[in-house]
Amino acid sequence: MERVRSFVAIELPEKLKSELIELSEHLESGGHSGVRWVDPRGIHLTLKFLGDVAVDRLDNITAALREAASGVSPFRLEVGGLGVFPNPRRVRVAWVGISGELDRLRQLQQRVESSLAEIGFPAEPRGFTPHLTLARVRDQVSPEERQNFGRLIESTDFKATQNITVDMVFLMRSQLTRQGAIYSRLSSVGLGEG
Repeated sequence: MERVRSFVAIELPEKLKSELIELSEHLESGGHSGVRWVDPRGIHLTLKFLGDVAVDRLDNITAALREAASGVSPFRLEVGGLGVFPNPRRVRVAWVGISGELDRLRQLQQRVESSLAEIGFPAEPRGFTPHLTLARVRDQVSPEERQNFGRLIESTDFKATQNITVDMVFLMRSQLTRQGAIYSRLSSVGLGEG
C-alpha cells in the first residue's frame, strides 16, 4: 500500500509569502553558518502532522477535517514578531509569530485534533503554539553561533502588512528531497460549511 507523508495546514496568501521572502533574505545576509532556511514559498501554518499515511485513509481524513471545520466560521490572523525555540541562548528554530483571532485558531486546531483522534491519529501531547518556521539550526552549530543567531532574531523587527483570512483547511503532502520538502495539496475543506 502506497503511503504519503502528510499534515493538516492553513496556507498563506502569496503577498504574505513575498514579505517572508524579503525577511528571510535580510536575515540570511547576516551570514550565519549552520542555519537551514525554510523556503518561504512553502511556509504554512501546521495544525497537525500526520506522518506516513496509507493512501486508502485519505478520504477518511478529509471527512474528519470536514467535520472539524464545519463548526468554526472563517476568521483572520496577523503575522509579526520573531522568536526562537527553545530560547535565544540555545536556538534550534527561528519563527515568525501569529496573532489576531487566536481563540478561533485554537478552537479549529482542537477540533482537528479530536476529529483525527477518533479515526486513530493520537493527539499531540505538546500544546499548540501557532508560528511560522523560518529556519532550523543544525545540531553541530556551536553554542556561541547559536547565541549570535538568537541575538539577530531578537533584534529584528517584522510586522507583515498582509493578514491571513482563514476560510479553508488543507490536507497536504510533504515529499522530502535533497533540495528540501515539496508540498502539494491532497484535499481542502471550507470552514463553517455543513
